[in-house]
Amino acid sequence: MPTVACDKEELWKRLGREYTADEFDRLLFEFGLELDEDTTAEVEELKKKGLPAERPQLKIEIPANRYDLLCIEGISRALRVFLGLDKPPQYKLAYPAGGESALLTTTIEPETKQIRPYFACAVLRNVKFTERSYESFIDLQDKLHQNICRRRQFVAIGTHDLDTIQAPFRYRARPPKDIKFAPLGKSQEYTAEELMTVYESEKHLARYLPIIRDSPVYPIIYDKNDVVLSMPPIINSEHSKITLNTRNIFIDVTATDETKLNIVTNIIATMFSEYCAEPYTIEPCKVIYPDGTTRITPDLKYRTTSAHASYVNSCTGLQLNATEVAELLERMTLTASVSPNDADEIIVQVPPTRPDILHECDLMEDAAIAYGFNKLPDTFPATSTVAQPLAISKLSDIVRNEWAMDGWVEALPLILCSHEENFEWLNRKDDGKTAVRIANPKTLEFQVVRTSLLQGLLKTIRENRSHPLPIRVFESADVVFKDPSLERQARNVRHAAAVWCNKTAGFEVVHGLLDRIMLMLEVPRIRSDDFKAETGYYIKERDDPTFFPGRAATIYYRLPKGSNGLTVLKRMLKAALNNPDDLEIGVLGILHPTVLEKFEISYPCSALEFTLEPFKKELQTVWT
Repeated sequence: MPTVACDKEELWKRLGREYTADEFDRLLFEFGLELDEDTTAEVEELKKKGLPAERPQLKIEIPANRYDLLCIEGISRALRVFLGLDKPPQYKLAYPAGGESALLTTTIEPETKQIRPYFACAVLRNVKFTERSYESFIDLQDKLHQNICRRRQFVAIGTHDLDTIQAPFRYRARPPKDIKFAPLGKSQEYTAEELMTVYESEKHLARYLPIIRDSPVYPIIYDKNDVVLSMPPIINSEHSKITLNTRNIFIDVTATDETKLNIVTNIIATMFSEYCAEPYTIEPCKVIYPDGTTRITPDLKYRTTSAHASYVNSCTGLQLNATEVAELLERMTLTASVSPNDADEIIVQVPPTRPDILHECDLMEDAAIAYGFNKLPDTFPATSTVAQPLAISKLSDIVRNEWAMDGWVEALPLILCSHEENFEWLNRKDDGKTAVRIANPKTLEFQVVRTSLLQGLLKTIRENRSHPLPIRVFESADVVFKDPSLERQARNVRHAAAVWCNKTAGFEVVHGLLDRIMLMLEVPRIRSDDFKAETGYYIKERDDPTFFPGRAATIYYRLPKGSNGLTVLKRMLKAALNNPDDLEIGVLGILHPTVLEKFEISYPCSALEFTLEPFKKELQTVWT
């Protein structure tokens, strides 16, 4: 969760009184926050030693979905409403004297669709900054960039001194060699290509360069006189930078996600609108899209939704009427009133600062927080249930227990691995339809979600190769495959795998391990040509580049289907056509020397891997 550092003295001033450490910790707990640290003791210790020290700060942990609490302004505002000191503020748009026709306009050019297609802007008029409020304004932008903006990947915010630039503005996308301006903090002008090199050595900006570096065009914002405002998401212009003396602020927001664009624009504008000459008012702007349509931003309309006292009571165990629930919601910066048509219904006006309110359950949670989680009644469940594990989990437990009792050691590797480990190192080819790739991996070690358990076990052996032989490791866990038929586009499959490492290959060892677990699962071993057998497993030789030639086998499982004459005939025909009706569930064999070389293992290894999915139906049938 993000942590917000608030100036202690400033926060007490905003709340109207001083709190002891215990009092403030309790207040935050009741509101659903947590005090992470109070630096008062550290500051006093530095002062005693005669060392320079900042003012004491309170570091508060904020829920990841409460973007309105990422600055001292939002925290103090919410706490004052919670304590009943203020009513929820009403945010509104303040049009200039000429009405909509006098609004500042920004024209979006079609080329921006190639890089960052969405744009919004707003104006804060007659702002009066202090040093601390100015720092808070900058810090809020950084907090938003690191959280909802996903390090500027989805959204980037730019703030400018409106008195140094002239409308109308233009949002364009141009080749980097055609962009030239003096970036923030520098007096010299650079082309966008040069800036990519300049900022490689600056840690705070270097991480954002890959967002646009490989694009043929870079986003750029100009004013009426072709003065550059910013090159999102990298840097603003030195020409329009804001200072303590800035009175009128122009905010631009560019994005690749329209929903996040609207949330960020509303938060950055509403949080600091309290410093305007008329508090909580924002001057809107007009955005003209490439197709000629227009939009007024920001959209500060209150969203109407409803809650029901009966629903709140059923979830919390309380006995509140609609009026009491409405009063609780008012303490959470929501505007609520009882419906004139239904005594159980509460009409709620959700402000633009609360994008976390998505469902009636969110309103119920706010009501419970306002009432006090510690005050909720303790009730015994109305029904009693007896739990049982999922069939696939029970199967995994059987495998783990049996193999562990046989002297094998369970390994728990990471589910993410590099692309090379998942494919090239196992002598397998990536068809592009199997593995789930990570869109923006932190390191090369976490590029894909594994499709096999073998690479994790081999890496475990590599890191423990100094242990005495034989090394016997196993794992029973999920692998993941792409599956376009599912909503999430992927499916988990439970596998079991084991690797034996010794001076000899030990094919018979993993073969025996397979026989042992099949015996425990009560799956008989059959011959591949035994068409009368109703169910069972058998192995057949296979060619697999992961394994040594002639030393690999496929594991087949025959699903229970009955043994009438027609079924036997069907199996014989399929076998004659080399199209068996049995299910391929896994593989075992001696690993290829090139595989062992890539994993830096100097001894021969044999491996076994198969899926447990086909057996869970039979186990579930036994239980029921």
